[in-house]
Amino acid sequence: MIEKLQALEDKYEELTKLISDPAVIADQSEWKKHVKAHAELEDVVSVFREYKKANSDLEEARQMLKEQIDDDFREMVEAEEEELEEKIQELKKRLTILLLPKDPNDEKNVIVEIRAGTGGDEAGLFAGDLFKMYSRYAEKKNWRMEVLEAHYTDLGGFKEVIFIIEGKGAYSKLKYESGVHRVQRVPDTEASGRVHTSAATVAVLPEAEEVEVEINPNDIRIDVFCSSGPGGQSVNTTQSAVRITHIPTGIVVSCQDEKSQIKNKEKGMRVLRSRLLEKYQEEQQGELASARKTMVGTGDRSERIRTYNFPQGRVTDHRIGLTLHKLDWILQGELDEIIEALSTNEQAEKLKKVE
Repeated sequence: MIEKLQALEDKYEELTKLISDPAVIADQSEWKKHVKAHAELEDVVSVFREYKKANSDLEEARQMLKEQIDDDFREMVEAEEEELEEKIQELKKRLTILLLPKDPNDEKNVIVEIRAGTGGDEAGLFAGDLFKMYSRYAEKKNWRMEVLEAHYTDLGGFKEVIFIIEGKGAYSKLKYESGVHRVQRVPDTEASGRVHTSAATVAVLPEAEEVEVEINPNDIRIDVFCSSGPGGQSVNTTQSAVRITHIPTGIVVSCQDEKSQIKNKEKGMRVLRSRLLEKYQEEQQGELASARKTMVGTGDRSERIRTYNFPQGRVTDHRIGLTLHKLDWILQGELDEIIEALSTNEQAEKLKKVE
């Protein structure tokens, strides 16, 4: 492991020089590639340097203990030796985790699709609650969110809402949210006070860059139609809504959130690229899906991953058996405790395979 870490540090030093080289800076595409690689190595190199420093300090402390020193000073050095040994073990564990294979999509923006499932109007309202939860989470992370497509219910919820979240590491945090989210509560329309169970599906896709998914213009059919939905004088009067069909796969994307046909087409193409990327990755990386299943469940939209129980004020993530009595807090976007638990579980499963 030390040899590998030293090689990474050497590479980091090489990249540090390159990104400061005027000749490299002049080629922006090359410079950006080196900057990205440099940033990816920063954490592991920083911890490795701390690890080397701790080992050097430990060796120095042990040399002191071999010398003739008074009892008080010896006691102090022995305490330092013990602290350094514990620190080295902790740093070694962190380095092992940092060296684990990373999901290549972790740093990407995400496209999130929420759809009302079983439960009628109540499912649509719950889809709205999930949308607000992710919106607040994105706001707390200082990420940018933009709605790409929305279809509303009569009561103000969503039949479907698709939005993009742009921010460093967005996919690494939100990738665990894919699946069926279930709610148990008494609907406002329920006079007898009975608890109903409804559901909404969430799909989290890494946003695909154009270079990753090349779409042949001859492979798509674009239809335009009048927008429908709440608000706006242009609704049902101008053909600003866009439906894009990818003929080889049959994937269909529609977008009508903007009044501009051009903007709707741009948004629709972003969604189409991400859905195609997901499809290609599922086909080409069966082993990744298998690994994900072992870690936190399949993440498939048909799998129930979490239950939000209003009468008891609790949220349960069924993949890792985590229950938190913080329902209101979580719906306000405080998702870090759940996400960190899922991430820790994933790391633990990966470490088992390494060991």
